[in-house]
Amino acid sequence: MSGSYDDSVGVEVSSDSFWEVGNYKRTVKRIDDGHRLCNDLMNCIHERARIEKGYAQQLTEWAKRWKQLVEKGPQYGTVERAWCAFMSEAEKVSELHLEVKGSLMNEDFEKIKNWQKEAFHKQMMGGFKETKEAEDGFRKAQKPWAKKLKEVEAAKKAYHVACKEEKLAISRETNSKADPALNPEQLKKLQDKVERSKQDVLKTKEKYEKSLKELDSVTPQYMENMEQVFEQCQQFEEKRLRFFREVLLEVQKHLDLSNVASYKNIYRELEQNIKAADAVEDLRWFRANQGPGMSMNWPQFEEWSADLNRTLSRREKKKASDGVTLTGINQTGDQVSQPNKHSSSLSVQSNTVQSVQSSYNPFEDEEDTGSTVSEKEDSKIKNVSSYEKNQSYPTDWSDEESNNPFSSTDANGDTNPFDEDTSPAMEVRVRALYDYEGQEQDELSFKAGDELTKMENEDEQGWCKGRLDNGQVGLYPANYVEPIQ
Repeated sequence: MSGSYDDSVGVEVSSDSFWEVGNYKRTVKRIDDGHRLCNDLMNCIHERARIEKGYAQQLTEWAKRWKQLVEKGPQYGTVERAWCAFMSEAEKVSELHLEVKGSLMNEDFEKIKNWQKEAFHKQMMGGFKETKEAEDGFRKAQKPWAKKLKEVEAAKKAYHVACKEEKLAISRETNSKADPALNPEQLKKLQDKVERSKQDVLKTKEKYEKSLKELDSVTPQYMENMEQVFEQCQQFEEKRLRFFREVLLEVQKHLDLSNVASYKNIYRELEQNIKAADAVEDLRWFRANQGPGMSMNWPQFEEWSADLNRTLSRREKKKASDGVTLTGINQTGDQVSQPNKHSSSLSVQSNTVQSVQSSYNPFEDEEDTGSTVSEKEDSKIKNVSSYEKNQSYPTDWSDEESNNPFSSTDANGDTNPFDEDTSPAMEVRVRALYDYEGQEQDELSFKAGDELTKMENEDEQGWCKGRLDNGQVGLYPANYVEPIQ
């Protein structure tokens, strides 16, 4: 038979065997699959690296936020240090996971990328050089055998057609003998047809058998050539499989922090910090710094002096040589300094931030809106309790009690008839710049942003008299408000 060879035309594949014509394509396709698997492995490692980076960032943000909360909260002493040790652990573990991310991307990912580039060579017309070489090798090895197979298929078909014609001719001849209407000449033609059919069967059978012998003769060489090309594909695939195994082992080593000495030391140090917490020591410190162990300027007898011939109000006593120290102040600005954590004084400095929104539950699950922990810190005011370490506590008594007839206001808020006339020449609306908590009975309390009416101008001590919208009248620091334009 003549004509160009085409492994996809003229031959019916009778089985799924590798030796069937065209079934080598599965082996060729494995080369393209190997290139695609390199991409899949790189994507897999890249996703894990993103997870490691995200986890490290979350640990860092968590540690930063909770370290601030614990430091500002009421916990103290060795238990505070043990609690903060968890934040130190998170920061160190975060660094290790960032190292894991770096190893995955800078070592494993790049290694696969470079190997893929060296192992697979793209062609100008598309596809890979290795795929084309395997395809050409298999086609060349299969071409002679496939040609002989086509001849066998054609001879088999011709033989089967001849057998069918022979059977049909014999059947017609047999039926004609029983038909008296046929003349001898017609019977002679049927008999000749039978003879020719038998001769065709013998010829086609001989040709069929001959083509099978020729196919059998080229089969060993066909198998040898196909085996040779297949082994080349096997060797190429073996390199990829061994490389993948090597890379996966390296990825495993990078991910396995249990064998990292510094990782073990983190938790060994954490355990030591926790065990170092001593309740007796903390109670001893609290007694010395916040309890009966504190020093006290007990009242003593003082002689009368001409320099002290007038009584100073409590507000005048607050005026020091270096300025006025105000208490109970909440600044709403961003620049807030942290109070002295272990001061023996119970007074709150002017820039102390009192915790607010005590109803916030720090253990409540956040909505999955895609925002990070740091994005929600501002909205939650970074507080862990309703008060801080060094906030001042109101006393149960005052030298200006509500039943004092000489105080500026009585218990019912009525004005004191002995006060000076409080009716101003002109009232001005002002807005509070900061939070202020009144320390005396005759002082107002307000929040930043509240509006009130200034009734009197600033006195020499820096105080103004004003009235809240609820009708309460009292004093407030003049520099804590601004006129409403």
